[in-house]
Amino acid sequence: MLKIAVIGGRETVMGFKALGLETYPAADAQEATRTLRRLTRESEDYAIIYMEEALAAQMGAEIDRFKDSPTPAIILIPGREGSIGLGQNALKAAVERAVGTNILGD
Repeated sequence: MLKIAVIGGRETVMGFKALGLETYPAADAQEATRTLRRLTRESEDYAIIYMEEALAAQMGAEIDRFKDSPTPAIILIPGREGSIGLGQNALKAAVERAVGTNILGD
């Protein structure tokens, strides 16, 4: 069975834990990178990994490795401080790659 994980600051991931998702608090981008690498080893079965935007902003190359891979889908979510726009930009880029044009508008 495929799993869903959430990587982010403690305040961000705790709400997801209440929903029954696997949560991985990360204090900084280095810890988040280690966690992401561990979760994406071939032996792990994660279909979706939600990641806090603020951490992902510091992990560009690491996140980009999964851009064209069907699993895991790395989905950026806002942190406690609110959105910095990365998640929306990533979604817009993915839709544009899939459809061939920007259908979501500005």
